[in-house]
Amino acid sequence: MSTQQNQPTNSKQQKIAAFDPNGVGDVNGGLFGLPFTIEESEVVLIPVPWEVTVSYSAGTAAGPQAIKDASPQLDLFEPAIKDAWKIGIAMEDISEDWAAVSVNLRQRAENYINWLEEGSPEADRAEFENLPTEVTEKGEELLQWLKSKANSYLDQGKLVGVVGGDHSTPLGLMHALADRHEEYGILQVDAHADLRDAYEGFKYSHASIMFNALQLPQVKKLVQVGIRDICQAEAELANQSNGRVAIFYDSVLKENMYEGDSWKKECKKIIAQLPQKVYISFDIDGLDPKLCPATGTPVPGGLEFEEAVYLIKALVRSGREIIGFDLCEVAPGESEWNGNVGARLLYKLCNWMAVSQKRLEVQ
Repeated sequence: MSTQQNQPTNSKQQKIAAFDPNGVGDVNGGLFGLPFTIEESEVVLIPVPWEVTVSYSAGTAAGPQAIKDASPQLDLFEPAIKDAWKIGIAMEDISEDWAAVSVNLRQRAENYINWLEEGSPEADRAEFENLPTEVTEKGEELLQWLKSKANSYLDQGKLVGVVGGDHSTPLGLMHALADRHEEYGILQVDAHADLRDAYEGFKYSHASIMFNALQLPQVKKLVQVGIRDICQAEAELANQSNGRVAIFYDSVLKENMYEGDSWKKECKKIIAQLPQKVYISFDIDGLDPKLCPATGTPVPGGLEFEEAVYLIKALVRSGREIIGFDLCEVAPGESEWNGNVGARLLYKLCNWMAVSQKRLEVQ
């Protein structure tokens, strides 16, 4: 199951022997109720409680906690994967420092966005004119913090994922992977293209994550799936990218299926656009909003849960390697539903990344 350079410790083996995967989830345990520490786990998740630039509804900064709280309710058996839980999955403690910075800057950014939406009255300009620069500086600091953390785990042979927070959060992991791989592609599942240049004046806006990712020359291909809310400038950027950006609009996918194509066929078209090494960037609003009603910018349409999982499985079965991922924009809402869906999707992402890296076996 494990790679040679990352053999499980005796402590981990003892925990595996003592753990009952059929028992009641331990809410005092780790993510998914698993007993493993960061050191014992082959998959490490970095939570980023950040949502400064969200432009509609807030709440995604609490996404990592909502997912963790819901995760012990998940059954660990994966029909297609042998002993999936034994890989070891652990999430870092959620940074209180970054959460506090996010809360402070979020309120000021919200006031700034309201000012923009009101036509930028001159009387208030002095109050807001320096805020984009301040937010950008903190965004850069967050990027470098995450990049350093990701590199530390990658150096140890860990598989790394990010749990947001808004969709701006995973850029540091993308940078870390760019330092290690000559080229890779991004498979983005999302309602939005996120190709805006410094949206609302914020360089590291949640709506600019893929524009920023494309500044990395190692990102050879961006394949976007489920897009159904996009501005003209973003569409033009994709059209003028010489094939570097491929958009699979939700409406076109659905029309093809209404007219007789299978989801299997659509997935083959999507995957054919991707290189051997793939990073998955999953904004929860890529799903039908009935599955994520509290997410910040829900849009009608989107993928069903099993359609998304099938796409991930098909990617792995094509022989491609998942080198990292993020899951973003899960907001708690008024019930555990959003965290419940997020936790299940996160478990699938962890397991199928491990399969793609030959650390878990299909059965």
